[in-house]
Amino acid sequence: MKKNTLLMVIGIIFVALGAILLVSGRKDPHRRPTSKERSAATNTTPSRVPAHYQTAPAQASLAPTLPPEQFTGKTREAYRVVREIPQTIAQLPCYCYCDEGHGHKSLYSCFEDNHAAHCAVCVQEALLAHKLEKEQRLNASQIRERIVGAFGSSNH
Repeated sequence: MKKNTLLMVIGIIFVALGAILLVSGRKDPHRRPTSKERSAATNTTPSRVPAHYQTAPAQASLAPTLPPEQFTGKTREAYRVVREIPQTIAQLPCYCYCDEGHGHKSLYSCFEDNHAAHCAVCVQEALLAHKLEKEQRLNASQIRERIVGAFGSSNH
């Protein structure tokens, strides 16, 4: 009797361990990678540059962004600068990787709805792009290089 009970307990332990391994190995397609996972990925393979326009799209082809007045603080400022330099922003990738999950075509897409209002990466990129264009007089290609360097690595 003791032998049967012991075998049953061992069997339950193995089943439980198998279940734990199975669940922990499963990947959630909507989960964003942790900074440690992104860092490991950057050390083994080059980082993917998210979607963006290579050249400036016609301003008329861009959908309108939400009014900055709907927001406060840095978010309001980001929506404002996107309206000020829309063609530059459209030529930038967004490193929250919303091109995969939301089908965004560039950083500009994040400001067509309230996506950027809930994403610090979108806001930071837009504010940096504006600063680089206005203060350092960089063009969109140069700004993109800086964005890729700053946000495409594990440094952010």
